[in-house]
Amino acid sequence: GVKVYFCDPQSPWQRGTNENTNGLIRQYFPKKTCLAQYTQHELDLVAAQLNNRPRKTLKFKTPKEIIERGVALTD
Repeated sequence: GVKVYFCDPQSPWQRGTNENTNGLIRQYFPKKTCLAQYTQHELDLVAAQLNNRPRKTLKFKTPKEIIERGVALTD
């Protein structure tokens, strides 16, 4: 199952993985970037790159691999 927990507002240290993902997104889009200037296709390309990037927290598997494995287990 998926563990769910709530973090306190204004406490980024409680959301390490989320903050790491924000940093990865910032490699493509600097802070305060208006995403409306990008096409859906461009945003999808960035999402695909991030979802196919191995993560240390996932034992160097990609988010895509983890999701696909989870979906396969529910079939």
